[in-house]
Amino acid sequence: MEIGATYVKKMDCLNCQEKFTTTKIRSRFVRVSSHENDFKPIYADSTVNPIFYNVAVCPKCGFAFTDEFSAYFAPRVKKEIAQTITSLWNGRSFGDERTIDEAIETYKLAYLSANVKKEKSLTIAGITLRIAWLYDDIEDFESSKRFRAVSRDLYTQAYSAGDHAGTQMSETRVLYLMAELSYQIGDSEEAIRNFSRVIESQRTSTDPKVIDMAKDRWQEIREQKV
Repeated sequence: MEIGATYVKKMDCLNCQEKFTTTKIRSRFVRVSSHENDFKPIYADSTVNPIFYNVAVCPKCGFAFTDEFSAYFAPRVKKEIAQTITSLWNGRSFGDERTIDEAIETYKLAYLSANVKKEKSLTIAGITLRIAWLYDDIEDFESSKRFRAVSRDLYTQAYSAGDHAGTQMSETRVLYLMAELSYQIGDSEEAIRNFSRVIESQRTSTDPKVIDMAKDRWQEIREQKV
């Protein structure tokens, strides 16, 4: 029997503990051919896109989450989720294979859920950046730019709060994304300032590849301004 690219994963809702299933992509089918300047992966086979399936959506309560969400719920947050999300939820399932429009919908649900739950800015920044990437893929560049601006501001908040500590995101990478997203939304001054800060951190950084990327981008922007 031929094994397909997708498989079904059993989940427990972080919010209501409901058991449900969601679709995932088998890692052996995922081949990244390159990355764009904001780390967006370009897949060799565009029909096998694991980004579509990062978000799990509970069909019972409507709470949507990614692996980056913490298990901790502050007091009264579950009551707020019930009022803000579950009371408006129609019991829809996102457990099967998804279209790109459905994928965008799941990320918007995760964005809402993360805000109500008060997840870290770094987690919410990652969600909004992926929404921007998906809007790029359907050539809705106005929506893409809007979510990039939100993501830039969230990465800035995350940097100030030190959200990256204890995660796979280095401080250098967060600062780089602040710069790159600033450039992509047309804020060249902020982009140059933050690319410069990335380059200045090269002695202490553990991310030499990102330092090199920042040098290249800084040079490109400087040449464009001449």
